[in-house]
Amino acid sequence: METIDDVGEFGLIARIQARLPLTEPGPAGGEVLVPSGDDAAVLAIPDGRLVTSTDLLLEGRHFRRDWSSARDVGHKAAAQNFSDIAAMGGVPTSLLLSLVLPGDLPVAWVEEFADGVAAECAPLGAVVAGGDLVRGDLITISVTVFGTLEGRAPVLRSGARPGDAVCVAGRLGWSAAGLELLAAGSPGAGEAGPGGSEADFLLAHRRPAPPYAAGPEAARAGATAMLDVSDGLLADLEHLAVAGRVAVDVESALVPIAPGLRLDQVLTGGEDHALVATFAPDAPLPAGWRRIGSVHAGPPAVTVDGKPWDGPGGFSHFGKY
Repeated sequence: METIDDVGEFGLIARIQARLPLTEPGPAGGEVLVPSGDDAAVLAIPDGRLVTSTDLLLEGRHFRRDWSSARDVGHKAAAQNFSDIAAMGGVPTSLLLSLVLPGDLPVAWVEEFADGVAAECAPLGAVVAGGDLVRGDLITISVTVFGTLEGRAPVLRSGARPGDAVCVAGRLGWSAAGLELLAAGSPGAGEAGPGGSEADFLLAHRRPAPPYAAGPEAARAGATAMLDVSDGLLADLEHLAVAGRVAVDVESALVPIAPGLRLDQVLTGGEDHALVATFAPDAPLPAGWRRIGSVHAGPPAVTVDGKPWDGPGGFSHFGKY
């Protein structure tokens, strides 16, 4: 089996580049003027402002090779970064991709990973502008993503006001259910409930499906605050409450719970990368958005049906929510 040590750094770079979108301009006009290959890339910024974010995936913490294919990891690495741009009301245009890789890792794993990144980029027209490779003991993936606001103001976490409606777009709890199945050793063949199979939840964990278009649509519709649900709905709503100095109440009867899921998975499960936003109470909601609660005056807090949630609100790398 051919390994990274067999092909060397520059041979591996050539293999990766052959699989990634490098220069094609996306639908938002995020053209790469000087692509990967020089000391730095040169990007066109359509409206003069650059939206950017970065994230890390560490083997054993964010993914396991016995649970996810290399292509799955590629999809996930791109998706969780693109979602941050959408949460600002922006459109992703390009990314930088840096990898720490063991020398004995099969080249095929890296090629399949690149295929996953490319597949996640394709619907958005996003391109890979460059990156870096370093040898290390554990696979570590660093993605820095760029996007455009298309002339709109960014939607911040801090804009929620008393009286606003709390709304969500995308799936909640699916990835958490998939993670539970993997931890329990499930092969993903059985049924989790009417309309929701174990395979659906496993795929959702391995390859999140953020509602990218819902972010710009919410911005155009006048969303007052927005963020993506990466650590859990209640945990991320706490960020919104603190930033806006408001109280948020979630009505459990309004929260979308797919067949086969539990309420706690939907309220506290992360990595689906749904979007949560607030809108003025009389604002018409864009397609795909639904109200799940409301914003109130008061000290920053998140409640469920008017009461504190009994237990952690989501995931934290250090300590607990």
